[in-house]
Amino acid sequence: MIDPVSLGRRLHAVRTGRGLALSALAREAGVSVSMLSAIERGEKTPTVVVLSRIADGLGWSLSRLLADLEADRVIVRRVAEQDHVAEPGGWHRTVLTPVVPGVNFEWIRTTLPAGCDAGTFPAYAPGSHEFVAVESGTLWLGVGSAEHVLAAGDSVYFPADVTHSYANRGDEPCAYHVAALVMRPRSART
Repeated sequence: MIDPVSLGRRLHAVRTGRGLALSALAREAGVSVSMLSAIERGEKTPTVVVLSRIADGLGWSLSRLLADLEADRVIVRRVAEQDHVAEPGGWHRTVLTPVVPGVNFEWIRTTLPAGCDAGTFPAYAPGSHEFVAVESGTLWLGVGSAEHVLAAGDSVYFPADVTHSYANRGDEPCAYHVAALVMRPRSART
């Protein structure tokens, strides 16, 4: 498992060694200054996607940023360590997966209250994939211009290189899991 304090120290050393202010790296990486600061202090463990953005902002690969930080090949993420995010509109998501160097995979559990629309998500890079499994309630899943109504126990796969949306138009809460492999194009930095 990657120690958040060691990761924070590494990130701080790389950033300051390149003469970058927190705000400059945050802008390059597309993350907030407060998030970046919390990561550097070892107070937050970022998702793989956020770490990849930070590595891109530094002009590094994710594996280079995380080199020698992995202490164990088996990574346990206790419930208290999982990221719980309350989203506008009353929906909630929990990032279940730990950060694994070089792996752009996330497993997220989401709960939508009755009548909640979580919104539309942009297309990811080609080669991205999503698997969705409904735990309870009914989920209205939009994939491109199509809509699929999924009940408890149903699951679906789709290439995530199209816009997609999640909504609960029912009268009961809906809980579902998303397993996502998100590819991100790397841009050349000087």
